[in-house]
Amino acid sequence: MKKIIFAFAILMLSKFQAQTWKTEDQYIQKFAPFAVEEMEKYKIPASITLAQGLLETGGGQSRLAIQGNNHFGIKCKEDWTGKTMTHTDDAPNECFRVYDDPRDSYEDHSKFLAYRKYYQNLFKLDMQDYRSWAHGLKKAGYATNPRYAYILIDKIEKYKLYEFDKTNSKEVFYAVLKLYPGLQNDRIFMAQLDQTKSVRNSEIKANEAPQTVFAQPKKNEKLTLSKTEILNSILIKSHPNENRRFIIIPEDLDLESVSKKFGISESRLMKWNELDGNQLRKNDILFLESKSSSGNVATYQTQSGESMHDISQKFGIKLKKLYSKNRMDFGQQPKPGQLIYLQEKKPRG
Repeated sequence: MKKIIFAFAILMLSKFQAQTWKTEDQYIQKFAPFAVEEMEKYKIPASITLAQGLLETGGGQSRLAIQGNNHFGIKCKEDWTGKTMTHTDDAPNECFRVYDDPRDSYEDHSKFLAYRKYYQNLFKLDMQDYRSWAHGLKKAGYATNPRYAYILIDKIEKYKLYEFDKTNSKEVFYAVLKLYPGLQNDRIFMAQLDQTKSVRNSEIKANEAPQTVFAQPKKNEKLTLSKTEILNSILIKSHPNENRRFIIIPEDLDLESVSKKFGISESRLMKWNELDGNQLRKNDILFLESKSSSGNVATYQTQSGESMHDISQKFGIKLKKLYSKNRMDFGQQPKPGQLIYLQEKKPRG
């Protein structure tokens, strides 16, 4: 009997561990859609962009990626007017670009290649010829490592990133699922897949629909949606503050329904969002993961009627941290026009 229990425990553990993705796999799952979007806009193979992002960030773990949303190690240069940070790379304390969102870093990388004369010959290559692109980048002087092209090719082939060169932004989540079938058990990922499916189906219906004129509803007539339809209309968004996932509640809902849809326990949702009840109101912001300890902007001027909880949800900051930064007692509420500190602690006096 003990042997049976032990074998069952090992089986369950291996099943659990199979869903614990490695760092680089998580990076691909999260940022493949960005790479495909850039491929559509700038004609750069998604496999090349993803491989460069993987290499530059160490699978999203680099200081530049975490603190500066800089996924490609792009330095300030003379034409950069945005935020900056110092980082030791080829030399001590070099100036690097800081972005509000990783998506901005991906687009800046595309522009960096598309608008500089050194890389013009790359755009004469076949978009699905990732090997030529990798060698072309090295030849154009993108990196000093003599093995740079082979490192990119190795990552592309190891993770089958070339699959993303064959897809588009409407199909990219299906390409991700093809590479990582285990994601079908990830409710958040499947919700994102459902979003793209809904958009695609509505586009197909719009194209196939006959040009028939229907009677218009009366002005005061309201369309009533079922709870299921309301839940299916919810879109997962990425917050500017460290790309945290959140949703906006479209109509009054109970927390239990949202919990079941996204496969996240009510207790976690309540903890992450500092809720004191299980009723959600229309336009409430609800985070699907823990909020940040700091804001993505320095300060904010309170609007009339806003509570500290409202501000913490708006900027994705833990409520206790927000109170601490502003030297306020927990439960105390701000006055209209009050300056709220979101990054540094409020100066004394």
